[in-house]
Amino acid sequence: MILGNKWKLKKGFSILLLIGLIFLVGCQTGKDTVQKKSTTSETTMTSLSKEEAIEKTVTPTLFIHGYKGTVNSFKGMLQRLEEQDNGKKELTLYVDANGNVRAEGELSKQATNPMVQVIFEDNENNEWNQTDWIRACLLYLQITYQVDQVNIVGHSMGGVSGLRYLVTYGQDTSLPKVDKFVALGAPFNDFVDDSGQSVTDELTNGPAVVSSRYQDYQTLVGNLPTTTQVLLIAGQISETDVSDGTVPVNSALAVYALIKQHGNEITEQIIQGTNASHSMLHENKEVDQAVNQFLWKTDG
Repeated sequence: MILGNKWKLKKGFSILLLIGLIFLVGCQTGKDTVQKKSTTSETTMTSLSKEEAIEKTVTPTLFIHGYKGTVNSFKGMLQRLEEQDNGKKELTLYVDANGNVRAEGELSKQATNPMVQVIFEDNENNEWNQTDWIRACLLYLQITYQVDQVNIVGHSMGGVSGLRYLVTYGQDTSLPKVDKFVALGAPFNDFVDDSGQSVTDELTNGPAVVSSRYQDYQTLVGNLPTTTQVLLIAGQISETDVSDGTVPVNSALAVYALIKQHGNEITEQIIQGTNASHSMLHENKEVDQAVNQFLWKTDG
């Protein structure tokens, strides 16, 4: 009888032990499940935060090369921006010497931050003709895709011609308006010797020595829409060489005071180091970041 009771107790204890083990396994499984769900949630939130930081719109951004530029001029930057999912290259516009526009690709009309590369087939022509060619590109986008707003990014002479377009056709309401304008190493004051003036003084008062090109901007700045936001980027390759090796910092920033006094929102940035040389500005990741931030990052 006593033996029987002991056997029953052992059996009961074994059952309780088995139940306990099952309970512990179940808890651990549940814990793992909760942890996996938590990890997934964090990843999603990170992804959402990244997406929210970039504002995707249907507004096309035109990228315009400099003197003697080719399809390779902005090729690397466009690829990097696309790889980072900041924008999507959808269209290339080739403009011949007569201002005729030929297109490769098409705009999707989707909110992809579409990027449009502009190629001047006569890539050694003057800024006045390039101004009209930019107008031809905007007219093409308006007629073909009903585009009513664009951004413009110009390197070197592309920036010079981009600003000349703005002060020439900026008040023409029949054309798409330019929301944002970026100039990379653009010689707005040509190559005059203004080494005696500090950058700080120029940003406040404008250039002390002016070129005929700058004088044109002074005369025409009234046509620049005050709603157009502007970013000027200059390169400085060393402490002793206050230029990008081609364009002086003072020239790249020469129109800052003029445009600010006109009432536009304007920002300037000096990129420093050997990778800030004139031909490397559109290959510089710091420039990529500045362009991306200015064009597409939300304030939040």
